[in-house]
Amino acid sequence: MKIKIIVAAISLSLTACVVTSTGEQTPESVLNSNYAQQSTSEAISPIKQEVATVAVEKEVKPVLSVNPSDIQITLEQIMSDPDWMGRSPERWYWGDDSQTIYYSQKQKGSPLRDLFSQTVSDSAQSEKVSLDKLHHVSDRNAVKNSAGTQEVYTYQGNVFLKTLSSGKVTQLTHTTANENSAMFLTNGNVAYRVNNKFFEHDLRNNQIIELASLLSDNDPANNQDKADDKANYLATEQNKLIEYIALQQRNKALKTQQSDRLKAQNQSITKTEFYFGKGKRIVHASLSPLGNKMIVSIADAKSSRADSDIMPNYITDNGDIDAQNVRARVGNNYQYKEELFLVDLKSGQKFALTFDSLPGFDQDVLAEVRKENYQREGKTYQSKKSPRNIHVMRASSPIKWHKDGKQVALLLEAWDNKDRWLASVNLLSNKLENQHRLHDNAWINWSFNEFGWLEDKLYYLSEETGFSHLYTKSLKGKAKQITSGRFEVSDVTLTKDNARFIFKANKVHPGVHDIYQVNTDGSNFTALTTLGGSNDYALSPDESKLLIQHSTVTMPPELYVKDLTSNTSAKRITYTVSDKFLSMPWAAPSVIAIPSSNQKEPIYSRVYLPKNYDKKASKNKAVMFTHGAGYLQNAHLGWSGYFREFMFHSMLVQQGYVVIDMDYRASAGYGRDWRTAIYRHMGKPEVEDMRDGVNWLVENANVDRQRIGTYGGSYGGFLTLMSMFTQPDLFASGSALRLVSDWAYYNHGYTSNILNTPGDDAIAYERSSPIYFAEGLEKPLLINAPMVDDNVFFQDTVRLVQRLIELEKQDFETAIYPVEPHGFVQPSSWLNEYRRIYKLFESTL
Repeated sequence: MKIKIIVAAISLSLTACVVTSTGEQTPESVLNSNYAQQSTSEAISPIKQEVATVAVEKEVKPVLSVNPSDIQITLEQIMSDPDWMGRSPERWYWGDDSQTIYYSQKQKGSPLRDLFSQTVSDSAQSEKVSLDKLHHVSDRNAVKNSAGTQEVYTYQGNVFLKTLSSGKVTQLTHTTANENSAMFLTNGNVAYRVNNKFFEHDLRNNQIIELASLLSDNDPANNQDKADDKANYLATEQNKLIEYIALQQRNKALKTQQSDRLKAQNQSITKTEFYFGKGKRIVHASLSPLGNKMIVSIADAKSSRADSDIMPNYITDNGDIDAQNVRARVGNNYQYKEELFLVDLKSGQKFALTFDSLPGFDQDVLAEVRKENYQREGKTYQSKKSPRNIHVMRASSPIKWHKDGKQVALLLEAWDNKDRWLASVNLLSNKLENQHRLHDNAWINWSFNEFGWLEDKLYYLSEETGFSHLYTKSLKGKAKQITSGRFEVSDVTLTKDNARFIFKANKVHPGVHDIYQVNTDGSNFTALTTLGGSNDYALSPDESKLLIQHSTVTMPPELYVKDLTSNTSAKRITYTVSDKFLSMPWAAPSVIAIPSSNQKEPIYSRVYLPKNYDKKASKNKAVMFTHGAGYLQNAHLGWSGYFREFMFHSMLVQQGYVVIDMDYRASAGYGRDWRTAIYRHMGKPEVEDMRDGVNWLVENANVDRQRIGTYGGSYGGFLTLMSMFTQPDLFASGSALRLVSDWAYYNHGYTSNILNTPGDDAIAYERSSPIYFAEGLEKPLLINAPMVDDNVFFQDTVRLVQRLIELEKQDFETAIYPVEPHGFVQPSSWLNEYRRIYKLFESTL
């Protein structure tokens, strides 16, 4: 069976997206030209609709006892345990032979997962890996030696070595300790970490050598445990006046001197302690492949943002209220910094790596923000240069050594979120050397921070042009841009011969993510897949194939294999979606580029249309769904993480509703400017986009302006509130789920990026928080709130409800869910919540 999906129906006559049984593949150039056309300031009218084809090797024919059009979609069905839909492959990866793939699959009716193996041959069937064999194949994150003959990995906290030619697995450790970060050293031995101790395992004689022990304590040799000057004075006087004390001090010194001489002259004695100070904690520690140096970062032990507040859990197994520790609020004006060290394991020396070589390290990047806030208080702010708080970036593998162990690079970021530095370390002068500074007046993205070594160069991603692209740079030379255009590059893999980069990009259309390759010199940019929809990949060990997780708007993820040595289509190898799901009459939305009245770029949106909507005499009713997370893409051509909402929208369409789901400004997939449009004023640009969506529905989908409702969760709940409080004419009713009502109560990592901190920028928080605009509520509002939500605290709902009560608002209701976290788990809760939402729309629209 071949599935054709309409990528964009953008003509003003509006042709709905459909799923058909046949189709032709659309050239990438045609779709790409459409994307370019949609991204201009010209009117979006009429643009020819194009298609992206998904080739499926096997035909899927569910056995149907009724016509799909006769099946009624019900809340009871779509909000039940999602196992009925099928259980898509998870945590998939290649086997060592490049002919076998492994994936986890949820057990039906259970939270447990099983591991399955499957060869990529045509007749292959998946097989469950027995529990006693899991340690042989759980090598998803294995590291190979330089010759590519062995790999090392950890499983259940122990270290395993596999010889690839024979498949022989040797267990190197068998302890209750949690060994991790297993790696090969350049001498062929294996190194690993246990807490803050690092060990080398000699594979020739099985000797275990401790390389380093990183200690959060004062060095006893430096006599640093004097509390203050008073204590030092008393200790000195005690030593002078009491002969016994003086004798004990002399004896202690003699023992220390003897121990130091012994360690220096006897190679059998371990001398690997490195002291970083009492009250400190080890944040990052990265060992060189030579086993001779480390990069270590430390912070104050009390500077962690975690566990600084409590959340009561009322439904517990013993009947007591359980006060659970949860994260701090951004309103605490938390600041964070780290100290960075180069540690020489051979000499025992530590060298502080100061940040003063980083351009802008002392810049007052918040000067204009502070001036505005000071001025409101009748004060004057005087800008001045001062060292900023800087730390190793919170990213995947922020410290990377060259494979020869002679060079190292790392990502650093400023506490104020305005700068990211890629720096190398001069191992001769023990200093940081800046390689790339990415500055953003709004904030640095938490995505697109990949980098690595390309021989003696660095490669990295940067949003400096407005879109995430790939660059290379020699340590002494200028950067070279490898990819360019109005699309985003991510998930970069460098081939073993250092000749090509393989990566994911939405080059054809913002909502279509395929796999591409480009030579490391920037030449020969080509598509490896043209599947359309959403795709993630893993390159096989022999680099001849791609394992792809592919999905479409109406089809959950399945696994495909693409042979890179031939011109054949990707072959589907898993079939986990149930016949029941395939038989349902799901509504396939069109992805529409809705013109914006506020910026040149259109607002991409999923639009769901009822059957024969344009033939109705009366106006339609409509619902706008607003996705969560803010920085998330939902108007794409792949399977949505909001799968329950997708099914709910299909039910609404079946009952005559029009549904729209917009990628408002702040959404992912559209570049830096779209992402940062909400800087210092969350809720204004997004609601402007929501109004454009409403206007489009009225003008193009025969929708009655007075019969439009809205709903959304988390960030979507926040926007439901902001739209109903600040633009009360926009919607007839709304439901806010797990809502944010006051950004000062949300977490630091997310919120301080967008609004700075309340201490610096109270203006941004006040104009971005719904609780300050609650007097604007005029239409029916349903608030649905989980009570054990450690992401958006239940307190956000409690404070808002009290505010609405004090404002004497009447037309709102609150539903609480005592056992639910931020993402609901229990089917009964999902059903109750969506029954309420459905009832709201049925009664108001």
